[in-house]
Amino acid sequence: MNALELQSFLRVQQVRVENLLRSRAEPLESSGAPVRLAEAMRYSLLAGGKRLRPILCLVFADTLMPQGSSMHVAEDAACALEFVHTYSLIHDDLPSMDDDDLRRGRPTSHKVFGEAMAILAGDALFSEAFVLLASGTEPVRSSLCRELAVSSGATGMVGGQVLDIAEDRPAQLDYLKRLHRLKTGALVRAACRMGVMAAGGSEDALARADSYGDAIGLAFQIADDILDVTGSAEAMGKPVGADAAAGRHTFPAVIGLEASWVLAERKVSEALAAVEPLEGKDGPLAALARYMVERNR
Repeated sequence: MNALELQSFLRVQQVRVENLLRSRAEPLESSGAPVRLAEAMRYSLLAGGKRLRPILCLVFADTLMPQGSSMHVAEDAACALEFVHTYSLIHDDLPSMDDDDLRRGRPTSHKVFGEAMAILAGDALFSEAFVLLASGTEPVRSSLCRELAVSSGATGMVGGQVLDIAEDRPAQLDYLKRLHRLKTGALVRAACRMGVMAAGGSEDALARADSYGDAIGLAFQIADDILDVTGSAEAMGKPVGADAAAGRHTFPAVIGLEASWVLAERKVSEALAAVEPLEGKDGPLAALARYMVERNR
């Protein structure tokens, strides 16, 4: 799959995810939730974006699911991942965290709804992710709930956030890798694993998804750090240079721009090796891994 084919593939998958998210968000309006809360949740959830995590979940499930099988569990898992990711973005943008005014090309939640409502909308999205994931009789749903909870909690995304805001965080590569394996990588890795789990994949496939997710999660973060140096606000959908202005350690700041490229490319190679037995050399997962670096060149 070349770059042009990947762009077309991603557009199709993004439309697929948007339709799934809209269908899962519809009940919010009739569930009895306060109208303003439901509006704030939908504002951030349906604001577009790359949708990388649900796409990864769905592509792994598509790759491994027996032909003719129902994709309902995988689709719920994909949406639950994006619910959690969106909650994390809402909270990440708050004045007490990154204090950002722009997200996905629009004013951030707290700028539109106020800080208190933004916090509550994020909290509600996190809870609704597990309501969605647990709404079915399939035995695998309990394992999916645990996977999502662990990856988003104290030993996953939230733990990474804590490392990111620590006042004594060192400008060291090992610390930076650990931070982003938790803050960004844990949920990316979970997306890959949850796709395999929803499809009833083998232990070998699960291990390969884990390796792929770890590698692509780090490559994705390195690419974001590079774009924060070399990109534009229009391309990013959020302010650039904010990390440097806040004194936050990034891969280019710690090891330099060129070494960051080299590390990102090495991680892409690891991702390609992990998924080749599952989909061959030219499948969408391989193309997605290469895209992590090529989108910046």
